[in-house]
Amino acid sequence: MNNATGNQAPQATETTQAAQAQPALAGETYDVVVVGGGAAGLSGALALSRARRSVLVIDGGDPRNAPAGHVHNYLGREGTPPTELYAAGRSEIESYGAAVAEGFVAGIAREDGGLFAVELTGGGLVRARRVLAATGVTDVLPEVPGLREHWGTGVLHCPYCHGWEVRDQAIGILATDLPTAVHQALMWRQWSADVVLFLNGTGEPDAAQAEQLAARGIRVVPGGVAGIEGQDRLTGVRLTSGEVEARDAVVVFSRLSARADYLAGLGITPTEQFAGETPIGTALTVNPMGATDIPGVYAAGNLAAPMAQVIGAASAGLMTAAAINGDLIMEDTALAVAARA
Repeated sequence: MNNATGNQAPQATETTQAAQAQPALAGETYDVVVVGGGAAGLSGALALSRARRSVLVIDGGDPRNAPAGHVHNYLGREGTPPTELYAAGRSEIESYGAAVAEGFVAGIAREDGGLFAVELTGGGLVRARRVLAATGVTDVLPEVPGLREHWGTGVLHCPYCHGWEVRDQAIGILATDLPTAVHQALMWRQWSADVVLFLNGTGEPDAAQAEQLAARGIRVVPGGVAGIEGQDRLTGVRLTSGEVEARDAVVVFSRLSARADYLAGLGITPTEQFAGETPIGTALTVNPMGATDIPGVYAAGNLAAPMAQVIGAASAGLMTAAAINGDLIMEDTALAVAARA
């Protein structure tokens, strides 16, 4: 789940830390305000602060991968808990002079002088010459009882993030649409010989799909799914018939919803994303360097590439930070030339 997943994003009003942080920030102007303190935001802030830019990171403290125990496929940090990775990132950016404020952004507007006014929830406002949006996405799960309770531990969706941890265990694939579920079943078969596909009312595999599943020894269970069983750990899948199929883990497709409401005032809205012909959720449209259609506003990480893993999000944050710094250099130069006239 991009090296773990997160539940529905909490509402901004749920935090009291934002209000505590705001008075000290009110009226400050920064070269760059980074919205979001995950891998992309912190990586961008690190590069920008090392480039001697004044940087503020505003972080709601609700990373997508919070429910998962560890980050995977991050070279040199394999198995690091997400909270530990982000705490280390905060310490690093602060050592180069960046500031971090806990809270949420209510909205962003462009002022007549060209600066961005960043409004914090609960009151308070800071200004920025550039904005790096890195608030990621929310995983929207099917309405099946028990899924959310086990999300990120026993309910999974990315084999590259969690396949090794459930290798050789009993894995269930909960279908939300048949082609995606068949693809998931064949993929997770790489990690376990005990894979069961729960059709859950999505139809019947065609002849080619049925042959593929049978050839890999993947059992297909018809009928609907009523819920996920288990208290401290996932133990099975309960069918609408009342029967319970014992499983150690369940794989499900989650729809990805961009966390971008605070950008609507700038005219920036997410667009539908596809994997082949399958809709996977929403994200912001950016150019290869992370720039949106609104000059001065950039996006990185899952907000722009919803299927990127943590290491990819960090890489995008670095690349986008370099583009932002280059943009500011050209503006600084133009101002210096104008001052000589």
